[in-house]
Amino acid sequence: MLIRKAEQRDLQELLDIYNYEAVNSVANLDLNPRTLEEWQVWFDHHNVENHPLYVAEEEGRVAGYSSLSSYRDKEAFRSTVELSIYVEKDFRNRGYATELMAFIIDLAKADERTHSVISVVTAGNEASCKLHDKFGFVNCGTIPEVGMKFGLYRDIVNYWLQV
Repeated sequence: MLIRKAEQRDLQELLDIYNYEAVNSVANLDLNPRTLEEWQVWFDHHNVENHPLYVAEEEGRVAGYSSLSSYRDKEAFRSTVELSIYVEKDFRNRGYATELMAFIIDLAKADERTHSVISVVTAGNEASCKLHDKFGFVNCGTIPEVGMKFGLYRDIVNYWLQV
């Protein structure tokens, strides 16, 4: 496995990984797939300032990715970033999420502009919750029934890590 900075050539694979979850799971609470144009805007907001985007590459494919994004638009939140990690379905249960998490946290710790990492996980995503616990994130509580997907209201769990 190679972890490297995401490049423009990865855009479609990144979108496919994200959209698979939008359509098939509650890993994100999008109800509809994102378009390539929307994903380009998202992509362009990364690998600038303290918002890295890295991919795990295996067998010439993007096996997964990790990113740190803006947490909120207000200037006071600049030193807080929001974590995302996604692993392509064919590469799950092989340690990619753990490797991507370790890598992105190391980047956050090395960046003096970053103070806190926030992660919002849909309740019931046990693999993600265990991953956050493993890396010392603090569970800051559950917000009940904030989104509806697949006909059910979904809770979110908020995690925080000071870097």
